[in-house]
Amino acid sequence: MIDRLIDFLSGRDAPVLADRKDDLAHAVAALLVEAARMDDNFDGAERTTIERLLADRFDLKPQAVKSLVEAAEQAVQRSTQYYSFTRQINDRLSEEEKVRIIEMLWKVAYSDGVLDPHEDMLLRRIAGLIHVTDLDRGLARKRALAKLGLSMN
Repeated sequence: MIDRLIDFLSGRDAPVLADRKDDLAHAVAALLVEAARMDDNFDGAERTTIERLLADRFDLKPQAVKSLVEAAEQAVQRSTQYYSFTRQINDRLSEEEKVRIIEMLWKVAYSDGVLDPHEDMLLRRIAGLIHVTDLDRGLARKRALAKLGLSMN
C-alpha cells in the first residue's frame, strides 16, 4: 500500500481505481444536487424530485436513494468542478441517455415552478460538458416542462 502511494506521488505509477457500479449514479446525483443548490434554496420539493428521479433511473430502494443523495451533497460541497461527474456520464452513456440526464436536470431546476438564471446557466454548462447540443437541450427542457405541467417562459 505504501509503495503504491509513493509510486503515485512520485509520478511513477497512477493508481488503478476499480470502476464501481455506483459511480454513474453518484455522478448523476451530484449534478442533480448541484442544480437544486444553484438558486441557494435546496428545498423539499427539489429533494423529493431528485430522489424520485434517481429511484426511477437507477432502480433504487428508498434508503439507497437517501444515502446516494447524502453522499452526492457531500461530494458537491467538496468539489470545485464538474469534470469528475461529467466524465462518468461521457464515458458510460450514449447520446440519448445524456439527453435524458439533461431532462432530469431540467425537472430539478423547475421543481419549484421557476427557473433561476443560475440554474439555466448550469444546465447550459453541463450540456456542453457532456456534449448535448443546444437543440437537444431545448427539446429536453420542453419535455420536462410538459411532464411537470408547466409552460415555457
